[in-house]
Amino acid sequence: MALILAIVCQAQTFTDRNHSTVGHMNNNGRVMDRNYSTLGYVRDDGRVVDRNYATLGYVRDDGRVVDRNYSTLGYIRDDGRVVDRNYSTLGYIRDDGRLVDRNYSTLGYAKDIDKKYAAVFFFFDFFK
Repeated sequence: MALILAIVCQAQTFTDRNHSTVGHMNNNGRVMDRNYSTLGYVRDDGRVVDRNYATLGYVRDDGRVVDRNYSTLGYIRDDGRVVDRNYSTLGYIRDDGRLVDRNYSTLGYAKDIDKKYAAVFFFFDFFK
């Protein structure tokens, strides 16, 4: 599973469990790799697109995450729990930005990144 999301200096950082930078997301939803090359975007309307603007899926306001064909991939709960389409827990997005798997092992960090955007990490393969 891989991590996933204005001006480069305004970008928030995704880091792995060892605090090494794996990517960035700016205030406009541009998702970049560690070298600031664009990987894709999370649009204001929740649409997730790759660098060529092909739709990968959507993160809905109600927390439902769907693929490009509108099939449900999973849900982001208000408490930060991320579940798949069968309601099995995939992991959690903690208030401090820590991303953990279902066993509470740290996967990485998405400090100061909206939970809806941080959840893209669990459902879309931006950071390989």
